[in-house]
Amino acid sequence: MHIDIYSDMVCPWCRIGKKNVMDAIEQWSHESGEEVTVSYHAYLLDPSVPVEGLPFRASMAHKMGGEHRIEEMLQHVTEAGAAVGVTFRFDRVTRMPSTVLAHRLTAILPEERREAWIDAVMMAYFEYGRDIARREVLLEIATDLGCNTHQLETALEDGSGAEEVQADLDHASAMGITGVPFFVLNNKYGLSGAYPAAEFVKAFGKIAEQDRTGE
Repeated sequence: MHIDIYSDMVCPWCRIGKKNVMDAIEQWSHESGEEVTVSYHAYLLDPSVPVEGLPFRASMAHKMGGEHRIEEMLQHVTEAGAAVGVTFRFDRVTRMPSTVLAHRLTAILPEERREAWIDAVMMAYFEYGRDIARREVLLEIATDLGCNTHQLETALEDGSGAEEVQADLDHASAMGITGVPFFVLNNKYGLSGAYPAAEFVKAFGKIAEQDRTGE
């Protein structure tokens, strides 16, 4: 089975959904013996965010219709994350960053490094409040993962990754994706939202049965 994941690093539900689907994959692979591969694709939760980013609180208040609604939403996300073992420290988050550069680096990195990279970028943002719009921050994260940052810097200067990111955005638009996380299973079944791991496992079983029977 193959899963294409469309997500954005500033989307807390994408972080929760990723944790859930990876837990489900581990369970499914153990129970069924079937290998599951994953590909990651770019999505911009808010394409209007400028390259330099925006103040987090002001941006959220504008989107949600007022400051009073922010705390309730953040608390809900924090509790949902804690329930599946994912930490959110919104008290440390001060910026709403553009993730275009982070997505470009995802595209530049070898496939086998992308899962750890996305996890590390999300952790840097959601747990430590780092500004992941900044090139130096992203390259420091890459260094911590053992990546060759000189090669990454050169690739960014050459414009690498931009076409791949745009292709992902275009494909998501063509599929009618309007929110993330979004999961495409075996290139034909779409699931939208941060489903619990158990629900993903059920979906895997149903899809595997349909594929076996040709339904």
